[in-house]
Amino acid sequence: MENQNFIEKPDPYAALRYREFRSYLGMRFFFTFAYQMQAVIIGFHIYHLTKDPLALGLIGLCEAIPAISIALYGGYIADKSEKRGLLLKIFTGVFICSLIMLIVTTKQMRNYVPSSYIVPIMYCMIFGIGLARGFFGPATFSLMAQIVPKKLYPNSSTWNSSSWQMASILGPAAGGLIYGFYGITVTYIIIILFISIALVCIFFLKPHPPAFIPKESIVKSLTEGVQFVFKSKMMLGAMSLDLFSVFFGGAVALLPVFANDILKVGSEGLGFMRAAASAGAVVTMLAMTRFSPMGKPWRNLLIAVTGFGTSIICYGLSKNFYLTLVFLFAEGAFDSISVIIRSTIMQLLTPDEMRGRVSAVNSMFIGSSNEIGAFESGLTAKLMRTVPAVVFGGSMTILVAGITYLKTKGMIKLSLQEINEQKLS
Repeated sequence: MENQNFIEKPDPYAALRYREFRSYLGMRFFFTFAYQMQAVIIGFHIYHLTKDPLALGLIGLCEAIPAISIALYGGYIADKSEKRGLLLKIFTGVFICSLIMLIVTTKQMRNYVPSSYIVPIMYCMIFGIGLARGFFGPATFSLMAQIVPKKLYPNSSTWNSSSWQMASILGPAAGGLIYGFYGITVTYIIIILFISIALVCIFFLKPHPPAFIPKESIVKSLTEGVQFVFKSKMMLGAMSLDLFSVFFGGAVALLPVFANDILKVGSEGLGFMRAAASAGAVVTMLAMTRFSPMGKPWRNLLIAVTGFGTSIICYGLSKNFYLTLVFLFAEGAFDSISVIIRSTIMQLLTPDEMRGRVSAVNSMFIGSSNEIGAFESGLTAKLMRTVPAVVFGGSMTILVAGITYLKTKGMIKLSLQEINEQKLS
């Protein structure tokens, strides 16, 4: 009996024992590291040039518009395409956009190009990265399901999210520090280096034939993916909850204002502020490899979203840098629980042949809600000032969680096994 209990004990490293999954994690880590570095220096540099919080919101909008517009088509392409080749094209596009931003922000180029031109050029490159994102999410979501067994989806989702969050710790901190000490040109060179490493990791993935071969028109194929999501009560509920909570909780976009004008800690402090939330997420996700939140996933999701909103309010009211780091750490911890629960539910409920299209719908709900939320935060900061805008966003997040609880009481007691068996609809 003791031997049987030992054998059945969950292996927290199960997904990592697959070589291709480790290559996948490497690709995600290095790309996310570069992406997060870029997000920090773009925000700080544009705010340095404009001194306008709305300009920070426009960064998110420039990325969200193309990502949302192309998302459904991106999911269709991801379902019917070989994933490794598609990822190579996506990363090449991001590499080119980052290279152009490196060129226009060099000291030599600034001597010839007025600053009034630099910001629009950077917005255009952010738009290009948004287009790439419309394909990236569906491609990576459907690929992960092909490189690990279905029984390991919860474990692989945890490691996948942990890898992303670890890069999100190191990326912002490195971006802020390198930008502060060595300038934007050196920072962009390092960004491009890490994007190149991510490209190399893709070559260690095996070509996987598509699980979906379209037999009907593209419109019918896309409609099928949308209908699947809207028929699944659990999936639609998770997406909707995350959409509205992240939309109103996009106050992280205002961190450059807090770093520069309120806390007076500069770009170095901004890097640590961005990293604090990710540090909370990584610590929590590593704990969740042993203590899963999937016993009562819907209950835990609502608790996590409520904690997320509360942390945002506290961070907005804080006037102390170190206390702000604590609240941002807590924000990341609560957010990570939400990410793990939602991604596991999606992996379990989505058929292999529809993963790209379902992920595309998810991207339209959630993937770009961060950027749209950034625009909402920038706009409300312009209208209400920065601190009231952050407190308003956190309060609305808590309100969304409360309304969702009242409307979904029937799902509070469901376990992960019950979700998987019932395939709620």
